[in-house]
Amino acid sequence: MGADGFVRRHRMTSETAGGDAGVAGASAGAEVRWLGGRIWGVSESLVGSLSPRIGGETDIQTVQFSGGPLEVADTSEPDYEGLPQGASTSTHMFAGAVAGIMEHCLMFPIDCVKTRMQSLQPEPAARYRNVMDALRRIVTTEGVWRPLRGLNATAVGAGPAHALYFACYEKLKKSLSDIIHPGANSHLANGAAGCVATLLHDAAMNPSEVVKQRLQMYKSPYGGVIDCVRAVWRTEGAAAFYRSYTTQLSMNVPFQALHFMTYEYLQELLNPHRQYKPSSHVVSGALAGAIAAAATTPLDVCKTLLNTQESLVGVPAAGQAGGRAVHGHITGLAHAFRTVYRLGGLPGFFKGVQARVIYQMPSTAISWSVYEFFKYVITKHQLDKKRAQQREGDK
Repeated sequence: MGADGFVRRHRMTSETAGGDAGVAGASAGAEVRWLGGRIWGVSESLVGSLSPRIGGETDIQTVQFSGGPLEVADTSEPDYEGLPQGASTSTHMFAGAVAGIMEHCLMFPIDCVKTRMQSLQPEPAARYRNVMDALRRIVTTEGVWRPLRGLNATAVGAGPAHALYFACYEKLKKSLSDIIHPGANSHLANGAAGCVATLLHDAAMNPSEVVKQRLQMYKSPYGGVIDCVRAVWRTEGAAAFYRSYTTQLSMNVPFQALHFMTYEYLQELLNPHRQYKPSSHVVSGALAGAIAAAATTPLDVCKTLLNTQESLVGVPAAGQAGGRAVHGHITGLAHAFRTVYRLGGLPGFFKGVQARVIYQMPSTAISWSVYEFFKYVITKHQLDKKRAQQREGDK
């Protein structure tokens, strides 16, 4: 399947899926249309224009007789196992950016539910039994577009964040594997590469997470992304956009270590020759995401609390005995842990675990399958182009 056909088909879908949602849903509807026009417009132009340098090009032999070269025979098809190592950094970045945007945007309604379900003291109207109950009630009481509010903030952050994330991971994975276990795949190298890549990913994504989660909360006071950014900047300062950064890293570093190590291990079992095999990418990505998500839910609850700074959560004043609740800012991971335990006990650390696992399984499956697809398509496109040019030059 060609990349151009893939892009055109999805572009048609994104352009015909919109609708008039009324005044209440206008902001989210505009975000969807804004996003669709840009994702596929960029995809269509870049897939054909990127020119990665391929390390392991196809073998071409010249059959020569006494009269000179007669024909050029192509002795091998591009082997997917060799493509990822030969793909350029720009290919990894583009494939990663598309994968990240699609992953976050397709799963955004579930992410909205997860944020709501992690609220420590939700209002009665925002108490949900499960994921489907939450989605149904949000749509019926707040409008069909409400679960998509904040989507454009996520798209703006997800593109560059995942571009850096996958490019860094691919580079470090190979470099560290050559050091730790030359000539073979090293799980330690995969985990370490994932941890370092997370530092770059979270640095780019954290401000978008803050804005997105504040817009997702029940009765969010903000009119939109720009209004939220201005209000947070004015009332809490620029540091508010990175208040949860250390917590995000504390969660994502073990998450990504588990995620990458599990994914690569499952790939060895399901796809030992590392061919382009979509089913193995989907299954490996889903299982890796589920395991990592369940294990790191307590840290995700603390991150949500730091990002949203729920006004209903009473924060004891410094040095005040008896835990009398006053409004204030939750300032760090330790403070967030104490607040979660005080208000919810041990079960409070696993609020929203069902929504988190349900979100992460298809999310990581989408991310890996889209990433591997674009990496394969772009690199194969360039190999075919080089082979065609070689044939033309030898005629």
